Amino acid sequence: MFFVDTIEIEGLGNRHYLAGGSRAAVAVDPPRDIDQVIAAAARRGVRITHVVETHIHNDYVTGGLELARVTGAAYLVPAAAQVAFARVPVHDGDVIEIDEELSVRALATPGHTPHHTAYVLEEAGTPVAAFTGGSLLMGTVGRPDLVEPRLTENLARAQHASAHRLAAELPDDTSILPTHGFGSFCSSGQAEGEASTIGREKAVNAALLQDVDSFLAGLLAGLEDVPAYYAHMAPANSAGPEPVDLTAPRRADAQEIGVRLAAGEWVVDLRNRVAFAQGHVAGSFNFEADGKIATYLAWMIPWGKPVTLLAETPQQLADAQRELVRVGIDHPAAAATGSPSDWLRPGQVPASFRRAVFADLAAELSRSEVPPVVLDVRRDSERAGGYVEGSVHIPVHALHQRIDEVPAGQVWVHCAGGMRAGIAASLLDAAGRDVVAVDDGFDRAAEAGLTVHAAA
Repeated sequence: MFFVDTIEIEGLGNRHYLAGGSRAAVAVDPPRDIDQVIAAAARRGVRITHVVETHIHNDYVTGGLELARVTGAAYLVPAAAQVAFARVPVHDGDVIEIDEELSVRALATPGHTPHHTAYVLEEAGTPVAAFTGGSLLMGTVGRPDLVEPRLTENLARAQHASAHRLAAELPDDTSILPTHGFGSFCSSGQAEGEASTIGREKAVNAALLQDVDSFLAGLLAGLEDVPAYYAHMAPANSAGPEPVDLTAPRRADAQEIGVRLAAGEWVVDLRNRVAFAQGHVAGSFNFEADGKIATYLAWMIPWGKPVTLLAETPQQLADAQRELVRVGIDHPAAAATGSPSDWLRPGQVPASFRRAVFADLAAELSRSEVPPVVLDVRRDSERAGGYVEGSVHIPVHALHQRIDEVPAGQVWVHCAGGMRAGIAASLLDAAGRDVVAVDDGFDRAAEAGLTVHAAA
């Protein structure tokens, strides 16, 4: 009997896998914090003998090289991938024995990257699951535009062909186990459902239901902005990432926090947005530890700029540090735990701003002689589904560079649910703006009496 264990990284929207038999196992696309994979193997009582990569990743720093070094496993990487370290090159059709009557077979599935390879888990020669990485996902496919803009159309066509190859060569009851698609910006859409098979994908996946030209038109039209930090992930993975460092950062007192802010460094408050709005260190930014901190902080911070983390507890700090090393923010410059009273110098008082809901915004617009600025920080695709009349649109990931474009006056900032509005409000507050964070679901905007238009 075989097993497949899933290691889910919710913050990045990815899944990683450990699969094996009674004695040995293979790790697929492991995260950088490899202790999770090692712990999963220990629970199963198996040895990790192989580590495989479906592709050189664009959205996170892999733990594959380090996991192979620590465990002595063979490190398998697609042969066409350009890397600067020793590995076992994998070619289309290669079969790797994992345990008794358990193997993985490599299938070239270019599209997400030119060298992308899926791995079919076979028990006694029968396919039982396919680790599809960034090729065939649940209800969608991986994006083809992350390598080189001039290659995007050709990679999209290859992605369509790869999906059809998987569907043609694998039985309908074969489980598909993708790495992307659960919130990752490496996916061209959100995964549909928690589990899927080849047969189900034949019934729901546009890549398998449409001809290549129709598929291309829809895929390319729906691509979102690429997180800025992606530009640094593939080079790090190709060069061979350094071992992960999760040692505790040096502790900063109130004086040092003030000095770092004055120097233009980023001081990031990890507390929830309610607590931050009620009181915080002036000039600090709010990226909730329970939100998509790795995605949005890595997307927005100038790459390489020192970051100091402020957390309620040591555990909150450790969890955030673990999230950040996955995207190459390797070690905070400093950190502190506690509350604003611990982070402010004598005589300083916490900064704060107001929180509201869409009903409050509607009331403000109806009674105010000088209406406030309504700032929408959702993505383009979200705004296309409807927007508040008269609102200004700057996606949150672009706000730091475009903050001067926000018109004068009080700013009421909203997103789809509140998290990104909290980030944006902290940026505006740090810039000295009078801001109100709308902490509400956008589906309640029209109910509150606001005029919501569909995009032209």
